[in-house]
Amino acid sequence: MSETPRIPPPLVVAASVTAVEAVVMAGLGLLELANLRAVRLTMGVTTTAFFLAAAAGLGWCAWSLWRARRWARGPVVMAQLIVLGLAWNLWADPTRVLSAVLAVVGVVVIAGLVHPASTKVLEVDDPDRVL
Repeated sequence: MSETPRIPPPLVVAASVTAVEAVVMAGLGLLELANLRAVRLTMGVTTTAFFLAAAAGLGWCAWSLWRARRWARGPVVMAQLIVLGLAWNLWADPTRVLSAVLAVVGVVVIAGLVHPASTKVLEVDDPDRVL
């Protein structure tokens, strides 16, 4: 029976924040579903599907990071780059706080993923062995 590798704190933080992002994304999808209207049915259904699929993908990546799966780092970094781009685009007076929160979240996750301890765990050839 193989044991789960010990996960360093920076990777735990990155995986945890990614999981929170997945929950928020699922919540947005459910809110969109609750606000479906006949006038914009196609847009509402596709937006709901997008948010729920993105939430499922981020959730799977977060779980995979907790299991030290190397492949999950790329999609999570890409998601954080999108979050940073969104933060940049929202930088205006009414949304400055949201923009700052998004920027901090993106930077924290990326920093956790590129931290030397995280890189060491994620670059192991056999992720099921205990480090």
